[in-house]
Amino acid sequence: MELTETHNLPVPQNVAWEALNDTEILRACIPGCESIEADGENAYAVAMTASVGPVKAKFKGRMNLVDIDAPRTYTIVFEGQGGTAGFGKGQAKVNLEPGGNADSTVLSYTATAQVGGKLAQIGSRLVDGAARKIAGEFFKRFSAQLTKGDEPDGAPDSGAADGEGEEKKGKRSWTAWISKS
Repeated sequence: MELTETHNLPVPQNVAWEALNDTEILRACIPGCESIEADGENAYAVAMTASVGPVKAKFKGRMNLVDIDAPRTYTIVFEGQGGTAGFGKGQAKVNLEPGGNADSTVLSYTATAQVGGKLAQIGSRLVDGAARKIAGEFFKRFSAQLTKGDEPDGAPDSGAADGEGEEKKGKRSWTAWISKS
């Protein structure tokens, strides 16, 4: 899977950089994230819950920041295990550039990932869709954090990460599929 996107952030580049390196902000912005804790130099242990189609799992993993050129770019190398749901691993190259005015930043990234186990069995279309949905919700929350929006720090997960709305549909279809077996 490959995902490439660009987002305009309503803050200067140095503020965006600091926020991208603040574990509390990231925990509040990453859908389904339960914890991010320092685990060595530029390394973090992460625990999160995510749903991809009918598969919902708690993932525990690690991310490392490499090729750091503050406040412009870094690469996030990640891997995580979700028990019987499978695993995910990959990397994301993140770039920050000054926006059109002094109070904006353009964030662009390219992420590549591989999944295995049940996640790989459900198909790349569902995996790609879930990744795009999680990324979209992250940037919505991240922008709110940067502008001190309506959502307070550490706000409860709105369910978008684990696809609460889709989860209900997924559960119905998953249940229907099981009952046909």
